[in-house]
Amino acid sequence: MSSENNKELLANIEKAIGYKFKNKSLLKTAITHRSFLPESKNEKFDNERLEFLGDAVLELIISDLLYRKFADKFREGDLTKMRAYLVSEARLFKLSDKLGLGDALFLGKGEEKSGGRMRPSILADAFEALTGAIYLDAGFEGAYKFVKKMFKDLFDVVEAKGLFFDYKTRLQEFTQRVFHDLPHYKVLEATGPDHERMFTVALIFQDKEVSKGTGRTKKEAEQQAAKIALEKFKEQMEKDGPRE
Repeated sequence: MSSENNKELLANIEKAIGYKFKNKSLLKTAITHRSFLPESKNEKFDNERLEFLGDAVLELIISDLLYRKFADKFREGDLTKMRAYLVSEARLFKLSDKLGLGDALFLGKGEEKSGGRMRPSILADAFEALTGAIYLDAGFEGAYKFVKKMFKDLFDVVEAKGLFFDYKTRLQEFTQRVFHDLPHYKVLEATGPDHERMFTVALIFQDKEVSKGTGRTKKEAEQQAAKIALEKFKEQMEKDGPRE
């Protein structure tokens, strides 16, 4: 890739995030995947160190924003659930995709061919690395502005979605309380190539299949199955009335 193309890629990211780096090498490192280094003569660092830093910075800023907005309304457990929703791989993947980081990533040829530009884990990591790069280049205040801007729309829905994000835990608490028993999950099917894997999971409760869920990961499929099961249990209880 030519130096002119490099400059254009970096300029496009700066335009998307609304911030110009003083140290352009930080931005370039943030979008350099480890698979690229063996094929590059010039690059010495991948984005994993920046990802490590960005993860911590992101969690602190999100925690601060949640505290300021919801501390008078929710307890620690609920704030933790909302934070988990906001910094989940799925949310970071969508934010990264919105910024066009997938198109800008420096990837090795093998990773490129296997669909790495749209792999949720790689894009989520790149978003964390970008946050770490902004923190180093602009300080905490600059990183704070970036995170607040990027998560603005998500904060508008986090109260409704974040509190109910962990359906597996909610279902487990419900079945333990009401039935004194716990569900378990069984993978029924895994289809597609590695970079587009889709899992189908069955939720089993008291030897019966209650629901099925699908997702890009087993955890995502289990969450969907748990959500459907919760809805079914709720509907059944409304029909049957309260248990003795």
